[in-house]
Amino acid sequence: MASARRIGAPDAKNRMTLVDAAEQLMIDEGYAAVTSRRVADKAGLKPQLVHYYFRTMDDLLLEVFRRYADQGMEAHRRALESPQPLWALWRFGINPAASRLTMEMAALANHRKELRAEISRYAEVFREQQREVFVTALERHGVLPDDVPPIVWSILLTGVSTVVMMGEALGVTAGHAETLEVVERYLTLMEGEPAPDESAHQWRSEQSAPLAPEFCETTTPSTASTQ
Repeated sequence: MASARRIGAPDAKNRMTLVDAAEQLMIDEGYAAVTSRRVADKAGLKPQLVHYYFRTMDDLLLEVFRRYADQGMEAHRRALESPQPLWALWRFGINPAASRLTMEMAALANHRKELRAEISRYAEVFREQQREVFVTALERHGVLPDDVPPIVWSILLTGVSTVVMMGEALGVTAGHAETLEVVERYLTLMEGEPAPDESAHQWRSEQSAPLAPEFCETTTPSTASTQ
């Protein structure tokens, strides 16, 4: 019976370098650029090392998502624990650089069932965290109507930030300024004027919140295939 192929240690420096390279390629050129040869070249390593650390390219792409999603969940947790959690959540969602990797992951998920499942799993946790902070905020301030559940306000807030950031990435900005003004007026009613954003540089600027499942369904996929 043939023995299982050896896989490099999960905490090896070269493995992390390959993940970094794959992530940067996705940001710079899109997921179709993430081939074993391109990743190795970007990392300054031999191509065979890609499959020493990852059985398939799908495994590498999953690792890229899991790492940035874990970092995003931690940043999201800190935002929700801040003195102004709704302002922090809003700022978290409108990071202008975040949409690049987010959109590529969403497009790739249309073709990768395992990645789609991971995105959905993270998104459920993300949404529950948001629901909890909206419950607290609504109970504290009592500004918004009682007949609208907190989860709806959570979806509305994150939905607006997602649409705005997608539009910004595509160069479509009609109505954005007016929308931002309305959202921020309500946030000011609930939590007052926003305090200085001290957490703005605590996380890599290209990262985003974990993707919501509905975002995957509405994103236009890339036409090229991943090798």
